[in-house]
Amino acid sequence: MALDPVLLDILACPEDKGPLLYFADEDSLYNPRLKRRYAIRDDIPVMLIDEAETVDDAEDRRLLAKAEADGIKPTFEAP
Repeated sequence: MALDPVLLDILACPEDKGPLLYFADEDSLYNPRLKRRYAIRDDIPVMLIDEAETVDDAEDRRLLAKAEADGIKPTFEAP
């Protein structure tokens, strides 16, 4: 099940408060600025800094390329 669009409009990284990229097929939200991925478990985003996964450069490139190819936009527009 995909996350509710209303929820996506307000979800932000708990550390830098910036927008995230939502990968529904991977059950994750990704912050490319910090290279940090947040899991989604049982349709609930786990937005705890201590439980986030820091990805390496290769995974960062893969996720950014996938976002571009799939037309994945940030959860909101940063001011």
